[in-house]
Amino acid sequence: MSISELNENPQSASAAASRSTWVSVVVNIILASAQITIGLFARSQALIADGIHSLSDLVADAVVLFASHHSQKDADEDHPYGHQRFETAASFIIGVILLAVGIGMLWAAFRKLEAPETIPQVHAIALWVAGTALMTKELLFRYMLSVAKRVKSSMLVANAWHARSDAASSLVVGLGIIGNLMGYPILDPIAALIVGFMISKMGWSFSWDALHDLMDRAADNDEVAAITQTLIETPGVLGVHDLRTRKMGDMIMVDAHIEVAAQITVEAGHDIAVEARKRVLQRHRVLNLMTHIDPSKRPDLDHQPVLKAP
Repeated sequence: MSISELNENPQSASAAASRSTWVSVVVNIILASAQITIGLFARSQALIADGIHSLSDLVADAVVLFASHHSQKDADEDHPYGHQRFETAASFIIGVILLAVGIGMLWAAFRKLEAPETIPQVHAIALWVAGTALMTKELLFRYMLSVAKRVKSSMLVANAWHARSDAASSLVVGLGIIGNLMGYPILDPIAALIVGFMISKMGWSFSWDALHDLMDRAADNDEVAAITQTLIETPGVLGVHDLRTRKMGDMIMVDAHIEVAAQITVEAGHDIAVEARKRVLQRHRVLNLMTHIDPSKRPDLDHQPVLKAP
């Protein structure tokens, strides 16, 4: 799916996001039920912790479905730039959920390690469940990431890596269960501790990145350079300066000063600006481009200090 197709048909991206998320919902309901039920039966804290992690995925999936629906709403009087930041807010909430779940797991594991004599030996069936969960979550991650890359959604990327964190946690849980079965019961809560740390770290990363985007973080340098190059290549544009960007969900808002020949008419300058905007929106993930026309090789008077009346 090209940039122009995504810009012109956001509904298709939303539909793809919805489909992949519903797949995740079904998978996580089945896994969480099996992990928690078998974990209680097999007396494995690590497997129960992994099941709780799968439950947190259901909350994250619900946030994604909600944000995916609302982010596609058209601009209105209260939101003149649209609702794309619903996705950024969703990424932030997913990060906070992960962080809270991870901290809870760390606390529970520490409590177990304080009293190692209370750690029971787990049943072998826990290992089979952990192995099945590992394979299922890895397949789910690969599917969700492929969809996220196709529709270019940071929110779906965050949710996909949430699934990968589940796969990694299931691997650690499996190793902990193996250690417990080999006569080292303390390895089961240690596995739960490692899982809690992994989830906490990922949650912090997602929430911190989303917070910066909500604070109007600029696009990366490569994207800014590419947008600048597109503007310069527009016929009639002699230079570009003061180009500023800010994230709006997975899209970008751009302001730019375009330099044109000083002798042309206002109408001709306007036509150049319209063509420049058209090219940028077609080639980049830009929601809107606001242009300011300046005469080439002349002082940029709008940057001069304003003289106050005496």
